[in-house]
Amino acid sequence: MNLGDKLFRFQLKNVDGSMVSNYDFADKHSLLIMVTCNHCKYSQAYWKRLQKLAEKYEEDSIGMVAICGNDAEQYPQDSFENMQELHRQLKLRFPYLHDPDQEVLKQLGATRTPEVFLFNSHRELVYTGAIDDNWENEGAVMQIYLEDALEYCLDGLEVDYPVIPPVGCSIKWKPGNMPQTV
Repeated sequence: MNLGDKLFRFQLKNVDGSMVSNYDFADKHSLLIMVTCNHCKYSQAYWKRLQKLAEKYEEDSIGMVAICGNDAEQYPQDSFENMQELHRQLKLRFPYLHDPDQEVLKQLGATRTPEVFLFNSHRELVYTGAIDDNWENEGAVMQIYLEDALEYCLDGLEVDYPVIPPVGCSIKWKPGNMPQTV
């Protein structure tokens, strides 16, 4: 996806068994989609930070979902059952959705875990990429890219730095499923 592109319709299975679509967040000011997984050390480093963001922006009407679409045959830790277990352990405040056919990941243009996609009130992409500038040490973070983008989005302003390359593991595509690069 490119900046300004409208969010496409999607519907995926949540770890609680319910089906969740982007329309479930129609009453939210903005929607944050976080492409992540269980096994990647980068994703693991960010789970608690994402949980804190969810708590901080809950009152501001920011919808949040996490999506895992890694090939669970190659990476069993990313299976639906293990996603359910991680959700239970961390008591996540947002849905954790499974994209087994990887179609949503492809439509987003996701390449890494974690990688975030922030959509404004018109559901136009206004920020994509990294969460912050230090995956290894939360205490040493100097640039809070995603949080800054959330603030700008809530204020109806254009995000200063709308694309920051994500740092993380590559998405684990199913054989023959890797998107074609242009």
